[in-house]
Amino acid sequence: MNCPHRSPVRLLALLLLGALLCACASSPAPRRATLQGNNTQAVDFSGSWEMDYGQSDNTQQKLDSMVRELSREAQRRAQSGMQQGPVGGGMVIGGLGASGEAIMGQVRMADLITQSPLLEITQDPNKIRVKREQDFDLTCEFYPGELHQVETPFGTEICGWNGHQLVFKLLLPDGLAIQHVMTMGAAGQKLNIATTVVTGQVPFPFVLNRVYNRFVPGESGYKCEVTLTKGTVCTTGTP
Repeated sequence: MNCPHRSPVRLLALLLLGALLCACASSPAPRRATLQGNNTQAVDFSGSWEMDYGQSDNTQQKLDSMVRELSREAQRRAQSGMQQGPVGGGMVIGGLGASGEAIMGQVRMADLITQSPLLEITQDPNKIRVKREQDFDLTCEFYPGELHQVETPFGTEICGWNGHQLVFKLLLPDGLAIQHVMTMGAAGQKLNIATTVVTGQVPFPFVLNRVYNRFVPGESGYKCEVTLTKGTVCTTGTP
């Protein structure tokens, strides 16, 4: 299996997102928000993970489902006599004022930030770092009874435990929000990351689920190496 290397457009987008998080990291000490209940480590996600493309969501199928839902909502509004939403630029989907350009922008963003083929997670009772291949890291510190919240000039970063799930949320201006929810499978060998992108231009959130399988680097012929021409290349086969 060859992991895809970064295109110029993807690299630029990742650099912009990375710059945002670097700015967040250099901000003043975090202001903590009160959380009902406990916010201590509930699950240990540490280890190496590779994406299971067969069990992960297909972006095009999810897009088609979203467009159908928009159309159904438009029909319900029309039947109830509700006023249609304002018409935006470009093709309007379902008469709800959600342009094709706005929807595609939302879908592209969700797809872009969920393409990491490999994860390397380190965790202890006080913090976690999710190293994502071809993307910026997700980090969180655990404070009993409190979410970890950081206010920055760009927006707000929030993370913490919601029962057995770990939630990362980034709130940006103009109604843009990105949320990652990590859930461990019952046997501890699968990891699901549900990523939700919300924008102010589209009336529905867009959600992509990416499923990862646990693996031990170097076993079963799985090997990754960094090359100058192709970036990180991963292969599987008989050792």
